Amino acid sequence: MKEKSYKEYLEHITTFIFDVDGVLTDGTVTIMTNGDMLRRMNIKDGYALKTAIDSGFNVCIISGGSNLGVQKRLEGLGVKDIYLGAHNKINQYNEYLNTNHIKPENVLYMGDDIPDAPVMKRVGLPTCPQDAAPEIKNVSKYISHKNGGKGAVRDVIEQVLKVQDKWDGNFDAKYD
Repeated sequence: MKEKSYKEYLEHITTFIFDVDGVLTDGTVTIMTNGDMLRRMNIKDGYALKTAIDSGFNVCIISGGSNLGVQKRLEGLGVKDIYLGAHNKINQYNEYLNTNHIKPENVLYMGDDIPDAPVMKRVGLPTCPQDAAPEIKNVSKYISHKNGGKGAVRDVIEQVLKVQDKWDGNFDAKYD
């Protein structure tokens, strides 16, 4: 039996779940002398997150890291479900799905490293950035052509919204 193409899953996605470091960021941190760790996020990924939320999709963040700046940025985009400091991500994943009555087959998850694997094995569409760990690439149904922090999140969100006719390409009317 032929395995389904990842594109066949896109029309059923209602929920996006993302890791932060290595997915929404490039996975590097700048460590300041006071111990703060600075991360960089891609503005285009942010636009896609906001567009998905405004289009009625569920968006959740589950990350092992915990950084107030990351939380503020995500909240500013409208993300309400943010689990930081999640070292066993499957617990937060199960809680989020149960609380919101979401079916696993309707979830797209993007992760980049081994702590993401348990969740990725339970979702409808496991995805990863191009520069993800080999073990994560092996469990992904789609590997973005973009690296983490360089548009991988935008890539998957845009594909889903386009398939579901929710990506507004009529920029002339919208921004005139």
